[in-house]
Amino acid sequence: MSFENLGLSAELLRAVVEQGYTQPTPIQSQAIPVILDGRDILAGAQTGTGKTAGFTLPLLQRLHRKSRLEPGSKTGSGACQIRALILTPTRELAAQVGESVATYGKYLSLKSAVIFGGVKINRQIQALRKGVDILVATPGRLLDHVSQGTLDLSRLEILVLDEADRMLDMGFIRDIRKILALLPASGRSGRQNLLFSATFSNEIKKLADTLLDTPVLIEVARRNTAAEAVMQIVYPVDRQRKRELLSHLVGSQNWQQVLVFTRTKHGANRLVKQLDQDGLSAVAIHGNKSQAARTRALSDFKQGRVRMLVATDIAARGLDIDQLPHVVNFELPNIAEDYNHRIGRTGRAGNVGEAISLVCIDEHRLLQDIERLLKRKIPNRVLAGYEPDPGIKAEPIQNGSNAGGRRPSGSQGRGAVRSQPSSRHTTSSRNAPASGRRRSSRSRSAA
Repeated sequence: MSFENLGLSAELLRAVVEQGYTQPTPIQSQAIPVILDGRDILAGAQTGTGKTAGFTLPLLQRLHRKSRLEPGSKTGSGACQIRALILTPTRELAAQVGESVATYGKYLSLKSAVIFGGVKINRQIQALRKGVDILVATPGRLLDHVSQGTLDLSRLEILVLDEADRMLDMGFIRDIRKILALLPASGRSGRQNLLFSATFSNEIKKLADTLLDTPVLIEVARRNTAAEAVMQIVYPVDRQRKRELLSHLVGSQNWQQVLVFTRTKHGANRLVKQLDQDGLSAVAIHGNKSQAARTRALSDFKQGRVRMLVATDIAARGLDIDQLPHVVNFELPNIAEDYNHRIGRTGRAGNVGEAISLVCIDEHRLLQDIERLLKRKIPNRVLAGYEPDPGIKAEPIQNGSNAGGRRPSGSQGRGAVRSQPSSRHTTSSRNAPASGRRRSSRSRSAA
């Protein structure tokens, strides 16, 4: 099947071809016709599958086909009335989705804008005053604009929740509920709702039951499967020799672009300093960095001005780097599902990637949880000269316990089987996969 068979307009097809794409990915071929038909969807897709284009292309076409005298019209109070809203959990993801909207909509007369926290609001207000059809936003900054009277959501036609599970993880459920209360009625004759989530937890099920009207369930890959194009390797190593081994691997194998994950912001900053001392150019990206610093770090990494980008999990789903060859888990994540989101930064769009995990004795339980999730063992490779010392004892893991990321007693475990969206709300016979997600107390300023 080609994009021409999906019912897209000539303007959109032209933009797609200019990006070098001819064949839609599975999520695109399934989601685009359904969205064009005006249906609500609940979509689960492995990261890197092209889901952004899967909702952006039909969204653009539906808005373009509907006649409107003036894009981004204003209310009597001067607030901008937008037609489509795409909510994302992080600034990086918002910026990248905004780029996709602009890229695919370049031959249409639709106006778009991106708003998120961490930057001054005045420039965003000026953009809204010029009129906006499609707005990409993080929840906190969106509500800031609503409270200032610069944004009106009462005539919204299409709502997209992208990486919905991540938004819930980051503690945005209250903000999302506030936003939903500001929207017009949904349904076949009203607002269309598109919910994309990498996981289907109880929280996502509840949100879907509340938000979606008889949605079509779309799922293109078995839940919690790591990207097939990613070669995964575990290097056992003592905790104090991880940085030494990392520098050795990068230098001896001449890796030129490496994304490295740590658990904590402090750990990311410390590792960058150590790598610099080893003669390896590196920069950190995490929630404590200003938006300008985060944008600059990502740009330097993409352009090859720095060799290594050290990130916390805030970047796990928000980074889209063409043909990224290497991802390194300097520290395993406390939550097993986050492993997939991390390594999903490589092996994207059919490219081959490599995911390396440096695992010390403290992390054996975390590794077991990941392998249980993947339903297979990750190949283990002991590098000569870096063999673990059998006399070293396990220690508690910083920013977590040595219990494999388990929840406190009384809450359902992350590996527990979860119920699916109710059949009265879902028009697919497929089983919605399930896995619980841990809620975070992170404030909305993180967005």
